[in-house]
Amino acid sequence: MRVLLTGHQGYLGTVMAPVLTAAGHEVVGLDAGLFADCVLGPAPADPAGHRVDLRDVTAEHVAGVDAVIHLAALSNDPLGSLAPELTYDINHHASVRLARLARDAGVQRFLYASTCSVYGAAGDDLVGEDAPLRPVTPYAESKVRVEDDLHALADGDFSPVYMRNATAFGFSPRLRADIVLNNLVGHALLSGEVLVLSDGTPWRPLVHAADIARAFTAALTAPRVAVHDRAFNIGTEDNNVTVAEIAGQVAEAVSGSKVVITGETGADPRSYRVDFSRFRAAVPGFACEWSVRRGALELADAYRAHGLTQDDFEQRFTRLAVLRAQSDAGAVDDTLRWRR
Repeated sequence: MRVLLTGHQGYLGTVMAPVLTAAGHEVVGLDAGLFADCVLGPAPADPAGHRVDLRDVTAEHVAGVDAVIHLAALSNDPLGSLAPELTYDINHHASVRLARLARDAGVQRFLYASTCSVYGAAGDDLVGEDAPLRPVTPYAESKVRVEDDLHALADGDFSPVYMRNATAFGFSPRLRADIVLNNLVGHALLSGEVLVLSDGTPWRPLVHAADIARAFTAALTAPRVAVHDRAFNIGTEDNNVTVAEIAGQVAEAVSGSKVVITGETGADPRSYRVDFSRFRAAVPGFACEWSVRRGALELADAYRAHGLTQDDFEQRFTRLAVLRAQSDAGAVDDTLRWRR
């Protein structure tokens, strides 16, 4: 199958591309390249692809494609809050435009990377895909809007699938340090403290980047009747943990570190535990392989092996800092497009 993978030079895309290739698919990338240089360790071998902003995609980019896996987005809550208009322009409008172009080009399956954060403040009960959606950030709201618009595009020939990923963790050659487990492990190694700024009580569902890649690969070839126009939570109930529990597991993985919960930012309104059984039922045989503890150990080993520094941690692998640096250097304009 010839698969267009948007965001192939991002945190998840860099992990997913080789998984798709190993499964026998021909992968074509599409990425603006804003985070292509956020590499820790050896540079990854990217598939051939298009260097293009998602907002500038044309019919030519989806010609001859059997399926689209759409990861590309401004994927950070603080980033979305800083520039909500850009979040909606890129994450919502450009995503729906890509889907229309794909449908018109005869693409049959469109796997959309949504998020479990669409559930917002859901409390302690497990939430399934039919639960009320209560997004509390522009990022999560943009995902809800795209799901609604893709549903309107679904027909007998075009099958969108909404993959609501839990919060990702784990090592990627293109690292992110601004997601909870990756951040806590880095802080523990560099300072000796597992620093939690909230009160530690919010629930977070976590899922390893490699398990996300495997789930998308499985959904790509699942029977149409099993996945057509359906939402799926991607993760495992075993990784529904509180932020304080995550911190405790990081402290165990990083010897000599201690948990420090300051509570200075108060209670986080994003708190939810997730039911992941629908995807397991739709795609028999799929199961997540990575625990939070195993992921913390993997990250700690990789950070040590590749010499993670404080500057890397705070600047090169934090999305907001990367974009601010590019803007300050005049590399991108106010719309986050590269200057010619």
